[in-house]
Amino acid sequence: MRKACSKALFPFPISLQTQYTCSFFTTTAAAAAATSTDSFIALCTKGNLMQAFTTHHSLILSDPSLFSHLLKACIERRSLSLAQQLHCIILTAGRSNLKFVSNHLVNTYSKLGHMGAALEVFDKMSERNVMSHNILIGGYIQNGQLGAAIKVFKEMGRRNSATWNAIITGLIVSEFNEDALRMFAKMHADGFSPDAYTLGSVLRGCAGLKDLTKGKQVHGYVMRTGLKFDLVVGNSVAHMYMNCGCLSDGERIILSMPVHNIVSCNTLIAGRVQNGCPTGALDHYRVMKISEIRPDKITFVSVITSCSELSTLGQGQQIHAEVLRAGATSVASVISSLISMYSRCGCLDDAVKVFEERAVSEDDVVLWSSMISAYGFHGKGEDAIELFNKMEIDGFKPNEVTFLSLLYSCSHCGLKDKGLELFDSMVKKYGLNPQVKHYTCVVDLLGRTGRLDEAERFIRSMPIKPDTITWKTLLSACKTHKNVEMAKRIAEEILRIDPRDSASYVLLSNTQASAKRWDEVSEVRKTMRKMMVKKEPGVSWFELKNRVYHFTMGDDKSNPQSEEIDIYLKELMDEVRLCGYVTDTGASLHDMDMEEKEYNLVHHSEKLAVAFALMNTADGVPIRIMKNLRICDDCHVAMKCISVVRNREIVVRDSSRFHHFKNGKCSCGDYW
Repeated sequence: MRKACSKALFPFPISLQTQYTCSFFTTTAAAAAATSTDSFIALCTKGNLMQAFTTHHSLILSDPSLFSHLLKACIERRSLSLAQQLHCIILTAGRSNLKFVSNHLVNTYSKLGHMGAALEVFDKMSERNVMSHNILIGGYIQNGQLGAAIKVFKEMGRRNSATWNAIITGLIVSEFNEDALRMFAKMHADGFSPDAYTLGSVLRGCAGLKDLTKGKQVHGYVMRTGLKFDLVVGNSVAHMYMNCGCLSDGERIILSMPVHNIVSCNTLIAGRVQNGCPTGALDHYRVMKISEIRPDKITFVSVITSCSELSTLGQGQQIHAEVLRAGATSVASVISSLISMYSRCGCLDDAVKVFEERAVSEDDVVLWSSMISAYGFHGKGEDAIELFNKMEIDGFKPNEVTFLSLLYSCSHCGLKDKGLELFDSMVKKYGLNPQVKHYTCVVDLLGRTGRLDEAERFIRSMPIKPDTITWKTLLSACKTHKNVEMAKRIAEEILRIDPRDSASYVLLSNTQASAKRWDEVSEVRKTMRKMMVKKEPGVSWFELKNRVYHFTMGDDKSNPQSEEIDIYLKELMDEVRLCGYVTDTGASLHDMDMEEKEYNLVHHSEKLAVAFALMNTADGVPIRIMKNLRICDDCHVAMKCISVVRNREIVVRDSSRFHHFKNGKCSCGDYW
């Protein structure tokens, strides 16, 4: 600690500190006698350490426990230098042998991230208690050194509940959930009764494992101990059920609690989002505001994500305004959610604006990755790569998510060579291990450029097992390039993994239909009926005045304007035909006469949605349509023509990307 003593931050030299009994403290004894403990503590609380020490030095020496207030102030100020100064004074004053003071020194160094100094103080303690060990264990866990914490835990003799809580929480924070549950069982076997804090941690471990059986066992224990109405435990039980997919059980727990707080609301809102109930999440957010519970950053992330899922731009903009009023725009997770929301709602410019106006202090790799992903989703591959290059220059190390976004961008913009180069860089330059999704993007890169055989060889040589999405990516490329024989082979691979995968049957059937092999199409559809597999219906939706309108193909009469839509759409299609549009009957993959095919194509859900939007919005306002399936070739051509005859920008988000139709062109460059 001699090195630490060389920096005198208090207003007197170290030489005087070592001679305090002869000079400094003697001359100010009268003044110290007139001060009070309350005055000293008040100064420490305000962060006035120098004034607190110089004014009350005699009081501190008479009651060494007061050093704890000075050390706590060092933690608040995040000042390692001041902590080292105080350590020097404690040593020279002969107070380092006091267990209470040394425990506070270990805690201070731990909280300031200086575990080497914390261990040095711990090792020199002549007498330690359980708290001494608990502080050191907690310090190691807070500083990401779980192994060192476990070593101290194993070597210590006597333990208490706080010891077990610290180590169980550390394991769960580090995602060693199974080890944490085993430690909980050992705690119980050793005769320690878990408290609310223990049970909250263990339930988070069950949630992390999605182990409903163990979660229910812990819930049963909670009921027997009478802790079911404890806020921490109740919220943790609800979170466990929701994370295991039991939304209704989690909701029942939350609603049965006599008191709700921000954590309860966040648990319910996040649970609904996670379980595919974004509308319910927004409903509870409104209830929460009526109850005058103020949202925090966790709330905002969940409700913004809900707006992303629903593509409800209006509600997203309202919540963005609430974020601004709450002063939460400096939180990285909130900014990232806003970027994603605007991107998924078709407003790339607004996403870019949020990114560019972010607080630099909150900059992190997640934000950069979100923006790269937004560019890729909107077909701006070159912009995504340019932003990645800037990210590297600014010193941010890309992670697996960054590269997934980059590979996605390249595959959707036809940047095959750049995509393969980035995949190689991910492994060799950054030492990252590609996951199935990364390999799937490479398959997409090869498949879109017609290199089907190479894509199949790539899948079969993968070091990890491909999933159905990987194979379906190649199957989709087979459809695009009309390779029926390979499509059959690839479909068999998928159906071996999941015999009820409807998309595989549909892709195979469509590939055969595009080659006019109607007998084979019929066989596939017979198999679907036999297996009771149903094709997912095409649905498009459009938001108007905070209300979402849904459209399905054919004679959908659910919309009150359905008759007007049919008339308007017929007139609209007549106009676009005058501009050169010809119905692409090849996009109708059914064996029927030409008139039926044309009728079906005209009444695709996205065309109905566009007709409704044109009828109900002012001239010049961009139209944003969302669709659950990939847009067909005929609708793609029709949208380009409609953008000309109505002088409108039309944005369509399908299952894989955004299409920005303007002045007869699409942002995808007809590559999708």
